[in-house]
Amino acid sequence: MSGGEIVVRPFEPQDVDAVWRLMRDLAVFEGYIDAFAVTPGDLLAFGFGPAPAFGVFVALKGETIAGIAVHYRIPWTFDLRPVVVLKELYVAEGFRGAGVGQALFTQLRAYAAGIGASALRWTVLPDNEPARRFYAAEGAAPDTAWEYWTLPLPGRI
Repeated sequence: MSGGEIVVRPFEPQDVDAVWRLMRDLAVFEGYIDAFAVTPGDLLAFGFGPAPAFGVFVALKGETIAGIAVHYRIPWTFDLRPVVVLKELYVAEGFRGAGVGQALFTQLRAYAAGIGASALRWTVLPDNEPARRFYAAEGAAPDTAWEYWTLPLPGRI
């Protein structure tokens, strides 16, 4: 594989440390590092096995994991079709603008279509203009029909 090629695939156990580092970098970028509680062990425990709680697509540029797309599936909603939720899309700083995010998003979109999902959903920080432009260029738009609500709960799972 050449250094310029981007390969996207599901993550594997040997990817856990690199995926965890990118998740931690995202927590720093988005300002919630003080609340970041995920460990590499959590990724192994919940990301693999017969019924993983989430999936991760990794984008490799050369031999380096340059970006991640963490996602999970809501089995069905009103239309009896699943919804895929993009929890985190993050590209390491040195790889931004090289097509890594595009490759991850394309793979996630194909995955969602492949399982018959009715939608792909995610959240974007209101001041993250680069992300908003990226998603708009993909044909997405803010969902003005719904408000995003949160009820913080104490403790950890």
